Amino acid sequence: MATSLEESPETRTPLLDGAVDYKGHQVHRSTSGGWRSASFIIGVEVAESFAYYGISSNLITFLTGPLGESTVTAAENVNIWSGTAQLLPLLGAFVADSFLGRYRTIIVASLLYILGLGLLTMSALLTSSELQIVLFFFSLYLVAVAQGGHKPCVQAFGADQFDGQDPVECKAKSSFFNWWYFGMNAGILLTFSVLVYIQDNLSWGLGFGIPCVVMVLALISFVAGTRTYRYSIKGEEESPFVRIGKVFVAALRNRRTSPSAIASEEESLGTLPDQSSEQFKFLNKALLAPDNLKKNGKVCTIAEVEEAKAVLRLFPIWATCLAYSIVCAQSSTFFTKQGATMDRTIVPGFDIPAASLQSFICLAIMMIIPIYDRILVPMARAFTREPSGITMLQRIGTGMFFSIMTMVVAALVEMKRLQTAKDYDLVDLPSATIPMSIWWLVPQYFLYGLADVFTIVGLQEFFYDQVPNELRSIGLALYLSILGVGNFLSSFLVSVIEEVTSWAGHTSWFSDNLNLAHLDYFYWFLAALSAVGLLAYMYFAKSYIYNRASTL
Repeated sequence: MATSLEESPETRTPLLDGAVDYKGHQVHRSTSGGWRSASFIIGVEVAESFAYYGISSNLITFLTGPLGESTVTAAENVNIWSGTAQLLPLLGAFVADSFLGRYRTIIVASLLYILGLGLLTMSALLTSSELQIVLFFFSLYLVAVAQGGHKPCVQAFGADQFDGQDPVECKAKSSFFNWWYFGMNAGILLTFSVLVYIQDNLSWGLGFGIPCVVMVLALISFVAGTRTYRYSIKGEEESPFVRIGKVFVAALRNRRTSPSAIASEEESLGTLPDQSSEQFKFLNKALLAPDNLKKNGKVCTIAEVEEAKAVLRLFPIWATCLAYSIVCAQSSTFFTKQGATMDRTIVPGFDIPAASLQSFICLAIMMIIPIYDRILVPMARAFTREPSGITMLQRIGTGMFFSIMTMVVAALVEMKRLQTAKDYDLVDLPSATIPMSIWWLVPQYFLYGLADVFTIVGLQEFFYDQVPNELRSIGLALYLSILGVGNFLSSFLVSVIEEVTSWAGHTSWFSDNLNLAHLDYFYWFLAALSAVGLLAYMYFAKSYIYNRASTL
């Protein structure tokens, strides 16, 4: 095959720079990567989403049921576990970008996933005991570790299958993030429509065992695509972690340097880009170095300073998206507990599991993404000349607005639910079904899905695109860490509000009897917090300087 490639170069598209096949040979555009390879990777994501959400979506039910925890304790445990699972990608991405590479990290993470799910299944089959609790939480956090290696690498590896320097593949890469998220939600929808019912009505052991089998099949499928993938080449240059760290150390060392000395050094090296040089000017001090370091070539270059600035510019965006991530934490906790108190009858004799209502988030996403990708983006592109229709930051901000609307609607529906409980004298009967259809919750779930299409997909593309090429797994891990920190912040807020509102014998906003609780107050609080977050986000987004000309 290699000989035929050399003898007939005209029959192939040009060789790609910076990418090789599984044997380390250079690859041709027509015979590697693209949608063929991406389809294997999206398939793996469908399976991983099915497995992960097969645990997280109904975890609060297992904790308050078989393990007997209170609503507040269970909500805190769910938030802490989810937060940990979404922060661990920072570690997994570091291992991938620095040592193993994305492909090997995915393989190792998949094996850990399978082990964790197998142990989780065993714990669900045990009777209530100390051993069950220890084994359950051990296996739960083993899954979190596996997810930490799996999630950022799968998505980054999928995006690597498209060449951002090629006009056609550049558009396909932007589209990939949409369809990757579509596939992810297809897996989640399968969880909510099938797996949650099995867990609630048949067996928790079976409900955890099925994802284990699915992950085995996903690993086989991923390995089957090995020959088609494009693999990034690690250059001989200095590690990006070292380069960026060196800039901060040099700037700190030269912190007392006068502005005139910096200006003189900039002029001697060549003028820095106007806009960029005005941001984080303190890093320009890294351009200065003692003469002995200059002779040894150990002075920071303009490119290294700009690279450090590009990474630093991400953090205001990261921080202002945290309010959005706190809203995200509610769908699998308090939304589910709300639904459990309402009339869930679909047809006589069949009640929909409360956690299954989260499927409307997936349905909304799967309905909106094709419309967005195939209709709205081309229409917007005609006006804005942006390859993705609107900029990544505009997309993120639009979703943050919809998240505020989600909390407003959730608060209004909860007010209606509480009033219905009063009207029917059910306030003191926590186990009674409120005569209010669970379908009242659909609008807040749908708005949540609409917000995700804009903000989550926008964050994925933004953090992949705006970091140095060698740190793209880290970039996606940074996006996931927004959700992780949001879960911890949600848990912290719940704990503080629980303490404050239950003071001196008062009824907590999160009382185990939801008919006496005030989730509506909590939702109004989150709507206000999200509005403040959106204003801060708009301030920083307005002055953000994109790292690549192609995204301007």
